[in-house]
Amino acid sequence: MNTRIVDTLLPTTMVGSYPRPHWFRHQLLGRDLRVAFKEVQHEEAYDDAVATVIRDQEDAGLDIVTDGNMWYDDYVGVIGSFCWYMYERIGGFEHAREQHPSTVGATERTMGAEIMDDWGGVINSGPVTRGPIRLADLYRVAAKHAKAPVKVSVGAGPANLAWHVHFKHYKNARELSFALAPIFNAEMKDLVAAGAKYLQFEDLGAWLPLFTGDKNDYTWIKDVVAQCCDGVKAKIGWHFCFGNAWGNDILSANFPEGYQTVLPHFFDTPGIDQFVLDYANRGMAGIEFLKNLPKEKDVQIGVLDIRTNAIETPETIAKRIRRVLAHVPAEKVTLSTDCGMKPLARMVAKMKLRALAQGAAIVRNELR
Repeated sequence: MNTRIVDTLLPTTMVGSYPRPHWFRHQLLGRDLRVAFKEVQHEEAYDDAVATVIRDQEDAGLDIVTDGNMWYDDYVGVIGSFCWYMYERIGGFEHAREQHPSTVGATERTMGAEIMDDWGGVINSGPVTRGPIRLADLYRVAAKHAKAPVKVSVGAGPANLAWHVHFKHYKNARELSFALAPIFNAEMKDLVAAGAKYLQFEDLGAWLPLFTGDKNDYTWIKDVVAQCCDGVKAKIGWHFCFGNAWGNDILSANFPEGYQTVLPHFFDTPGIDQFVLDYANRGMAGIEFLKNLPKEKDVQIGVLDIRTNAIETPETIAKRIRRVLAHVPAEKVTLSTDCGMKPLARMVAKMKLRALAQGAAIVRNELR
């Protein structure tokens, strides 16, 4: 369903997460929304926080907004509940944070190992079952506050979740991922039934074959994503994030040409309309690769570097946009942040988004 969400050329949005207002201190801590929100203070604070961050985005001039992922708790790794929100609400996962499976038996404590252990691993001790993820409930809260269209983050996908698992029930990441796919498919269909028209799939499992060295992994990961999207009547973007733990991009240091390596394996993924890609923090390096974009796909391009507190000027953003348009037609481009903004100060996030909107306006005027 490769449709335009707004009529604006070069529409602006952000990937998903946004800094919590300092007064929003409530944490879900694994509870079902419908349990946590029995406490009136929590429900009111959440509702007000979502309204606040949507207003920040609209005031900045974004054409498409998100709920800021206010449902992310303040967990490890800044955006640690990106994964833990799902683990805590899908049956078959234990809730305790364990050592990350990738560091078990390691003799060297690298930066990557320290970061992965801080996020932690999770034990899969039984069959997965759909629990109270409530993405449609979360969408309804955002939709009632937004004047602009709302893009919905679907959260960490199956292969992404399988990356951090100690397997005690399923044998491996492939088996677990296929078991998780129907759960995500049901959540995505519920979102569409609630009125959502633009979904963003956040499965970083796309990078897994670079670490396993097994090219066969590309095939099953693509099949899992296709199953998640099957029959979902919405525009669906797939975010290929380079990582964002306190602003640290730990992937591109090891795989600087990661997009050129992995994307061709996923270009024809059924159900995916858009690829969501981080380019700003690497100085737009490799952007020329996007000349290979299939004609039926479009892109959401990160032209705002969220891994630094430095606030770009609108002209800096405009220069990055021009580099994109040298390789991709403007009608196929949505402008965005490199990743989620949760690690930033709210004032910095607001000013960055304003620069994004103003930079887009500069280039739009040039195209008229």
